[in-house]
Amino acid sequence: MRRRDAFSGLLAGLLPVMAHGQALPAPAGEAGAEAAPILPAGPGPRNWDSVFRLAARLRKLGQDGLDIAAYAIPPDEMASSEPAAFHAGVYYAANAALGDLVLGRLRQPSGRGDILRDPAKADFPRWQAELVGAPEPASLIDRAANLPEGAAALRAELAKAGGVVASGGWQPIPPGVGTLEPGTVDPQRIPALRARLKAEDPLLAAARDGGDLYDAALEASVRRWQTVNGLEVDGRVGPISQAVLNRPASARVAQIRAALDMRRNAVRPGDERRIEVSIADYLLTVEEGSRVLLRMNVIVGKPARATPPMRARMTSVQFNPAWGVPERNAREDLLPRFRRDPAGMTAKGYRLYTVVGGERIEVDPTTVNWSTIRADRFPYLIRQDAGDNNALGRIKFIMPNSDDIYLHDTPDRTLFRRPDRAFSSGCIRLERPNDLLSLVLEGTGWDPARVQRAYDSRQTQSVALRRTLPVRLHYTTVVVEGSRVRIRPDIYGLDAAYVKEMDRGGVRVAAAGGAPR
Repeated sequence: MRRRDAFSGLLAGLLPVMAHGQALPAPAGEAGAEAAPILPAGPGPRNWDSVFRLAARLRKLGQDGLDIAAYAIPPDEMASSEPAAFHAGVYYAANAALGDLVLGRLRQPSGRGDILRDPAKADFPRWQAELVGAPEPASLIDRAANLPEGAAALRAELAKAGGVVASGGWQPIPPGVGTLEPGTVDPQRIPALRARLKAEDPLLAAARDGGDLYDAALEASVRRWQTVNGLEVDGRVGPISQAVLNRPASARVAQIRAALDMRRNAVRPGDERRIEVSIADYLLTVEEGSRVLLRMNVIVGKPARATPPMRARMTSVQFNPAWGVPERNAREDLLPRFRRDPAGMTAKGYRLYTVVGGERIEVDPTTVNWSTIRADRFPYLIRQDAGDNNALGRIKFIMPNSDDIYLHDTPDRTLFRRPDRAFSSGCIRLERPNDLLSLVLEGTGWDPARVQRAYDSRQTQSVALRRTLPVRLHYTTVVVEGSRVRIRPDIYGLDAAYVKEMDRGGVRVAAAGGAPR
């Protein structure tokens, strides 16, 4: 006998009560965010299976990066004893899950100024109304799950990573002495490296097993892996590559879950010219619509001084900027250098000031007993004059924001050759600042000759842009390229924090009786 027939007698007495749609209480913690869900008319004996299929689909929300424990999905067994409560509970859970799939589990993530959602454009009440009338509501959940750009590829990658976690995770490569490189023989680390890469690289898995020798097949696999992970592609496994290889599979699961949710109801850029800085990719692009006008490497904040994700507008540029050194930089970076060579610091344009009676007075660094100066009680203000040695280089791009972050030139060009480029104190150092300058000064009458005269003057000069430009500093570690998913290291731990906040959200729904949980 089919399952729905077992409930026919029970349903007969309940159908009059459930014949009309009725509003349920709004989900806990979501007051005012969306319209209260509507309970559809109860199912008749002929369409009860669709409710079971909806419940089954909700139990697969993990494949969409959501935690099914957040939705209090009632068990199927409840349908035989409390069919009305089961029906209401399934639809309440479906409404809550639909809201998270359409609008994002985190409507506005903490500290993520780079993420912008548009609830009005998503028109969630329309989705709620469709859920009420859908003959096959499980298919509506599928549609909502496919809304984010690249959702299919991300879900496939999530399933792979989840499978690795379920099987016990990747075995770490044990520590050892020296870098692993072609020709190395290591009976412990080489087999472990080969096994780790085989889990992701079908070409290596199909190749002849070289045992404890770092052979050509293993080198080729390492190079492919380094390319995908944004590391220096040298075919050698040193401390950096080994640390990334030894990240647990659960960390990858978290990054993909965060990536799926961040894409939900994300506001798409318009046709306006804009500057995008991918913090995790160490990359700046200038884009106009779908066209990329400029691409360059950048240096971003080290993890201890992370570049904050944000949105701002570039308003002006400054030639030959002086640098008012922030207190933290003065204490942690410059104090040791003043201790070693105060005269050399003076030669590089650094000036030292103290404040006496409200007046700023310059101090000769060579007269200071630096051995008595403590970092936790640093008594001086530091400024660096404009010039070739200035930490900001010869040009600064200003975008007013509360974190005092800006884009700038730098006299030190060597770090741009590194694949990992998190070395700054939070601001963005530019590989080719003059190329960006040419784009932002278009239409202002500043040709290359005039720009060069401004540099040569050695005078600090600010120029307002004819049109301000939107700038987004975004933290996107997971990128979909066609059907391939590329994952960068979570250098600031923001993906891990995002997932923790997702899972801290608690149960979205109410109990079958309508009481919030």
